[in-house]
Amino acid sequence: MKRRGRFPWFAYLVVILGGVAMVMPFLDMVMSSFKGPGEYGVIPYKLLPSSFNLDNYREAFSQLELLRLFRNSVIVTVSVTISVLVTSSMAGYALAKLRFRGRAVIFRFILATMMLPPFLLLIPTFLIMLNWPLAGGNDILGRGGDGGLTTSLVALILPFAVSGFGIFLMRQFMVSLPDEMLEAAKIDGANQWQTWRLIVLPQTKPVAITLGLITFIGTWNEYIWTLLISSSDPSLQTLPVGIQLLQSFLDPDRTMPIVMAGLVISTLPVLVVFLLFQKYYVRGVVLSGLK
Repeated sequence: MKRRGRFPWFAYLVVILGGVAMVMPFLDMVMSSFKGPGEYGVIPYKLLPSSFNLDNYREAFSQLELLRLFRNSVIVTVSVTISVLVTSSMAGYALAKLRFRGRAVIFRFILATMMLPPFLLLIPTFLIMLNWPLAGGNDILGRGGDGGLTTSLVALILPFAVSGFGIFLMRQFMVSLPDEMLEAAKIDGANQWQTWRLIVLPQTKPVAITLGLITFIGTWNEYIWTLLISSSDPSLQTLPVGIQLLQSFLDPDRTMPIVMAGLVISTLPVLVVFLLFQKYYVRGVVLSGLK
């Protein structure tokens, strides 16, 4: 014990250096968003711009149509987050507290889906969206249409509406809930729906917020699938895709500061949401038993 307490300054130094290493890229992004033409990437490197102005932000709004991109990002992210929270809590409750045949097999199957690389599912998922029955002019067999669901924001929401990780996380927490509490609700006349909504859900608040944060951040920053879907319809682009494509249309000498301005705008909602719910995130990770 004495040996551990002999050099506490070393632990503090590691934490400080780690904090600086994580903050510096974000600080550089913010400072670069105010730089003028020719200031970004020059040697010797200068962190601060020669003057602070909002020209890059005005240019980002005019070139990118940021309001449309922001609206698409909000619609997709909020829809996916709500869907994941509802489906994960319901499935987690069923797998943790209900007794039915095949429960263990279903849970193992859900765990197996977490082992698949996301890129492996891109083409099958795209074909499913493309041939979705009675969507985008398709017939009942999913043929003859002009794109199925790939012509709407539904294609950005539906593939992520259910999360294997979310079900696993909620199930791990709900297993620890005392059965006596659920039995008491049953004796009082509550059915399964009422038990889940009135008894179980209030108990899962920290874990639900943790899952919501993880889902929100992951969906907000999702790029590959959105780029694939929006390649034929730019109106479906979200902020990450629109900002990245900005580099193809502007003068390279001016591109990066404007891109940085777009990235700052894109990062702010995620940062605000995380800071608001940070304490619940830490508590939820601890309570869920997630390692």
